[in-house]
Amino acid sequence: MEHIIIIGGGGTGGALAHDLALRGFKVTLFEKGGLVSGTTGRHHGLLHSGARYAMHDPIAAQKCIQENRILKRIAPDAIESNGGLFIALDSRDLDYRQAFLDGCATCGIPAIEIDPDKALALEPGLHPAIKTAIQVPDATMDAWRLPMHFFATARANGANIHPFSEITAIHSRAGAITGVRVIELKTHRESDVQGDLVINCAGPWAGKVAALAGLTVPIQPGPGVMVAIDGRLSNMVINRLHPAGEGDIIVPQRRLSILGTSAWLETDPDTIHLPKEQIGEMIKLCAEMLPAISQHPVHSAWHAVRPLIVDDAADNPMAISRTFNCYDHGEIGNLEGMISVIGGKATTLRAMAEKTADLICRKTGTDIPCKTRETKLLNYRAYFK
Repeated sequence: MEHIIIIGGGGTGGALAHDLALRGFKVTLFEKGGLVSGTTGRHHGLLHSGARYAMHDPIAAQKCIQENRILKRIAPDAIESNGGLFIALDSRDLDYRQAFLDGCATCGIPAIEIDPDKALALEPGLHPAIKTAIQVPDATMDAWRLPMHFFATARANGANIHPFSEITAIHSRAGAITGVRVIELKTHRESDVQGDLVINCAGPWAGKVAALAGLTVPIQPGPGVMVAIDGRLSNMVINRLHPAGEGDIIVPQRRLSILGTSAWLETDPDTIHLPKEQIGEMIKLCAEMLPAISQHPVHSAWHAVRPLIVDDAADNPMAISRTFNCYDHGEIGNLEGMISVIGGKATTLRAMAEKTADLICRKTGTDIPCKTRETKLLNYRAYFK
């Protein structure tokens, strides 16, 4: 069976290692840091229902609700099915209401409008002057544990997982990739690893990995700031009922409330700094929905970098699609044996892996169906046994 080398130990890399191991491939994954130490381990932990994208990004919305249901089934230990509310606070929010409901219906996302009294009974901390609320099947995932479920299951099925192992070169001969050069950062030992296909799952660093092979990918790093507030101030995910914007979501995580998020565009994911002024802006905007936020101390603040696909037509980062794609460099770059996977959401990690694994099967002449929709994942703890 062909040997597949995966570069990147985030959620997509872990899900792909799991998918390929189930299909019987030999799999070796390299991650330059700790597993899920990049974007995957830094998002706010929302398991999207897709409702946020139903209006302007329906393909991403439909994929989110599909994966929402699958992940709840195969990884229940990492997910809190607490539901979400989109709340209207003013007349502009109310003007968005019907289009939002119609968009959810078109995308197959359950969305039920409830009156303010019922919303306040569900979440007493909401602003008392809310105009209406719409209930959707958002949920909270553990940003670290969910992908580790995939890694645990992949390794149990024979995948070789190597954290703290940086790829320093991608080898090719006669127009085809032959393998990679890797340095183990703990021992500084370097070695060459041969493979039949190399899969670039490096998220916002995908452009840097592709450059090692003299290739380019249409990656656009899109950072955003998140703020953790001490105290679980809601039990449901709270969203502002308006077009996707900044500071319009509150995600409960254990005893914290995660506020998010801002968005801007960069070129290098390694030179981004946290804009401290955005911390106050996230608090201010989210406190409009949940006033107690302004009365609780900040636990921490950080940024995460979205691996967006370049969209020159989008006039702001929030408008760039959250869909994903696989790029076969044998077709678009004249270098056979390498595939880059970019875009997507944490919610769609399994679907990204399935699409990539299907492409790998076509390229290797292997007819093995995907099994990850129904295969229940091992608990993340199994990875450390």
